Amino acid sequence: MEVRRVDEDSLEGLLAVAVEDAAPEEVMPPVAGPPGWTALRRDAFRDWHRSRFPGLAGPLGESTFTVVDDGVPVGSARLALRGEGVLETGMWLGRSHRGRGIGTAALRLLLDEAARAGARVVVADTTADNSAALGVLRRSGAALTAGRESGDVLAELTPVKVFPPRLR
Repeated sequence: MEVRRVDEDSLEGLLAVAVEDAAPEEVMPPVAGPPGWTALRRDAFRDWHRSRFPGLAGPLGESTFTVVDDGVPVGSARLALRGEGVLETGMWLGRSHRGRGIGTAALRLLLDEAARAGARVVVADTTADNSAALGVLRRSGAALTAGRESGDVLAELTPVKVFPPRLR
């Protein structure tokens, strides 16, 4: 199990997992048009990831990763700057790879990445009905706070490794 920075060499493999094993709305921001993986959505997926190639130090302050299990891409994760020493994370896995502990293992690896980047806190948000995400967050030691009216849940995690800070 590993997380690798998305680059041009890994992008098409990641897109293939998304197309074969996830719905567009599970893996990317909305794109207008008919449902499904249209050519426009595939291009938007590529563009979204390419715009994040510069990483946390780039203009968007965000890195994307391919989640790899047994050498095979199974999903994606991200880390994004949200403030001094604060990173936000998010993740998706192809449907056939869910429920096997991959999300928990990937989040732990992302927390290591966050620690190396100098983050003091990593935040994530999900919905109260996303039991899989809540389980991953709980198993990773997140402090969870439920929104009063929205049904959203905010998670706060503390990276455990101490590395020299590199966040801007």
